[in-house]
This record gives sequence, structure tokens and C-alpha cells, in this order.
Amino acid sequence: MPFDPTTAFVSRSPFGIGRRSLLRGAAGACGALALGGLPAPSRAASGPTPETVLRIADYKALDGLALEASGQLPTPFRSQFAEFGSGNLIVEAINAGSIDVGSSSEIPPAFGIAAGARLSIVAVVKDDVNWQVVLVPPDSPIRSVADLKGKRVGYVRTTTTQYYLARMLGEVGLRFTDIQPIALTPAEGQAAFEQGALDAWAIYGYSVPFAIKKGARVLVTSNGYLSGNYLYLASPDALAEPGKAAAIGEYFLRLRRAFAWRAAHLERWAQVHSAAIGVSAEIDLEILRKNSRQRDLAPITDADVASAQNVADTFHELGVLPRRIDIAPAFDRRFNDILSRPLS
Repeated sequence: MPFDPTTAFVSRSPFGIGRRSLLRGAAGACGALALGGLPAPSRAASGPTPETVLRIADYKALDGLALEASGQLPTPFRSQFAEFGSGNLIVEAINAGSIDVGSSSEIPPAFGIAAGARLSIVAVVKDDVNWQVVLVPPDSPIRSVADLKGKRVGYVRTTTTQYYLARMLGEVGLRFTDIQPIALTPAEGQAAFEQGALDAWAIYGYSVPFAIKKGARVLVTSNGYLSGNYLYLASPDALAEPGKAAAIGEYFLRLRRAFAWRAAHLERWAQVHSAAIGVSAEIDLEILRKNSRQRDLAPITDADVASAQNVADTFHELGVLPRRIDIAPAFDRRFNDILSRPLS
């Protein structure tokens, strides 16, 4: 995945803006985007029934589109997809009981747990990190991260950009306070960067190739700083219902097939995906081919737990996460067997 879709929504308090109205909207969207409902021949007798309803949080043109394009829909249960703009909102919806399952980067669950949200981490998406970078203008004298000291650096608050920027600075003996950090949305960052108001810009996704085509230079990528992990979250209440738990397992199996299809059909996926998000297929295919890895769904490992803990600790050290949390109890490995099986 060329960008982290969970970072599309940014606020100074990740769980404090318009919660009730947003959750009402999410619940309505779930009902409006119903898909599936027909039993599949491969459904095991102990699996979900056609009456089982699984409410799934998705992002624009992401997992739901991959399922459809790869022929993994309809599902042997009632799949209700709702589109979200951020992982923060998905965490809120899971905590409120409006959604059963959805994904985010490693960051929103940490803030959710710190705020007392009820959620379980049940699988790990392995994805690209090459398209999360620090950019500088083409004529910039900045040649290393150390050169960022005292400079105006744009980033997106409480996202992967803030995390990897902090790690990069720490590696060369600098702190966040040693730069002039400027929190901006991606759109604001693009405008500021193009107008010369930033000396550097930590950003992700399609903003990167567009900026490069206009002359921007990549100072450093996040490869080696980000894990590439994105976490699939589930409602503890959904996990407690046998039918919903079985549906989540079947959903994960179908996602794995969809991701394998994506990796094997990059040109076709670029055509479908680019049409859905409104970029050229050429740019989309360029990003897909240069990804550090293709999107995949994996079982939880001890290294994944350690990575999520490191992310939480980093945001606490930055003074953004209000208290230190132990994230390990939120991980639930009940689907590791399904996530480890050879695909058929």
C-alpha cells in the first residue's frame, strides 16, 4: 500500500471531535453499503451462516475493492461495508459497537487504549513503507537528517509521519524540539511545500510521486524506521459471538486470497484501483511496482506486539500520548491458524 489511509483524519485530540455524529453516520453507512449474503460452496458446517451480519470498516478503494476485483464477494454471511477516513474513527466505531472489524496503522489503537477503548488486535497487515518519506525542495542544501536542525519541517500529527520523523531525528541525536515542527494536513502540507514555506516535508502516499514529478527530492524514506504493520482490530463483543467470530475468520481468509490476487495481477489492480481513486493507472502502477512489499495479511507474532509497543512508547515520549500503556493484552491470536494456512 503506497500510503497509510488511517492518517486521512487529523485532530489535536484523536478521539475528541464530533464523536456522536460521526458514529451515527458510520452506523448509517453500514446499512447503506450492504454486500454479500449468499452462501459459498467452501463454507464449513461450523462457519458463519447467511444470517450472520459482519459490519466491516473499510477505506476508499482498499480491501473491499480488492475482495470484489478478485472474486471474493459475495461472502457466506452478510457483509456490511462502511467507508471511513481514518483509523481513529474506526477505533471509535469499534468501541461504540457500531463496527465489528476494521484496520488502522499501529497508532490509533494506542490512543484508543489510552482513552479506555474496548478493542482487540486480531491480525496484522504487512504493507509498503517506501512511499512514506521526507521530501526537500530540488535546490535545498539539506543533505541529511542532521541538516534538519532548526528547519521548518511539515508533518501530519499523530500519524506515521510524526513517528518516523521522530525516529529519524533521534538516530542522529536530535529531538523533535530541535526542529521547527509544523503540523499540517496533507493538502496544507502540499501547498506550504510548493510555496516554499517548508524546508522539508514528512509525507506519504500519492503526494510523494506528484511532488517528485515537480522536482522534489527524497531526503530519506521510512524504510527501516516503519515496520510496515497495519493492525486489524475487532470488537470484543463481536469476538464473543460464535457466528461473528467465524465470519471474521472467513473474511480474513478471503482477504488473503484477494491480496494474493492483487500481487499477481498488479496491472489489472492498478486499472481498477486508479479508476476508483481518480489517479492515472500509470502512476498507480509505478507505486505498486516500487513498493517495499505487496499487501498481505499475517498472523500475530511477538515482533508485531513489540513493534506496536514501541510506537506507543514513542508517542508517549513525544508528549502526545497522555500515559504509557501496555498494548500486549489487546492482542488476540485466535485467528493465527487461519492466517497461517496455505491458500487454496
